[in-house]
Amino acid sequence: MDYHSPASFAEASALAANATGVTRFLAGGTDVLVQLRSELVTPDTLIDIKKINGVSDITRNADGSWTLGVAATGAEMSEDAELASDWPGVVEAMDLIGSTQVQGRATLTGNLCNASPAADSVPAMVAAGVTVTVTGPDGTREVAVEDIPTAPGRTSLAKGELISAVNIPARGANGGDAYLRFIPRTEMDIAVVGVGVNLRLDGDTIAEARVSLGAVAPTVLLVDECAKAIIGTTLDDAALETLAAAASAACNPINDKRGTVEFRTEVAGVLTKRAAKIAYARAKGEQA
Repeated sequence: MDYHSPASFAEASALAANATGVTRFLAGGTDVLVQLRSELVTPDTLIDIKKINGVSDITRNADGSWTLGVAATGAEMSEDAELASDWPGVVEAMDLIGSTQVQGRATLTGNLCNASPAADSVPAMVAAGVTVTVTGPDGTREVAVEDIPTAPGRTSLAKGELISAVNIPARGANGGDAYLRFIPRTEMDIAVVGVGVNLRLDGDTIAEARVSLGAVAPTVLLVDECAKAIIGTTLDDAALETLAAAASAACNPINDKRGTVEFRTEVAGVLTKRAAKIAYARAKGEQA
């Protein structure tokens, strides 16, 4: 195995573009190292990006948006009080991944590029409208998070491309987000269903909304029908029921040992209502 520790994303991209065989990038390593040790994947080329300047930074920009380095950990996100106040759903989703020890290494980028439909941070990022900066042989481009995973374990990144930053939009006034999941155990388990909701209010009325579902289809879903169900409402009971029905209708899950198709479909509706209520309360400045 060839090991590289580049000093820039351009150098990392060039190394990956010229590599042969299996290539993996190493930031937190909570997926890559486990796969390597269990011999699920043995990379021919391992590119460690932790020494690139700024990869662990969490920066609030002048316009209120956020830029997160690709090696910024879940623990570092949780410890950033301003980020947690601005985007509690995104931070809470990341905080659900693994143990305390894992939190010290796990990253949003790794969780995204692992491309699991059940990834906890991804529905929260999709609901929040997060984008990522992708660096490749032809320069950089900005891509919506929902366009990165294409199938379980697969991404849209081309040979030589890697994510070089995570971009979270400005929170703005009268907005709130939330993420909820259902798991069989109380902690450290894989989501049976995950739901991210992000919305903005005009008075008591929902003016904007994004709803994302995880673990109910081959990739995380951005469900426009769920947003339509609550925009223009005050999240009354009728809107919540329409929302739940839209969430269940969007599901295309599998049967496995953690849940049946019918169970996942039902839970998706229930969790979406609960997450929407939390996001709505946060948008109003109330205790969720």
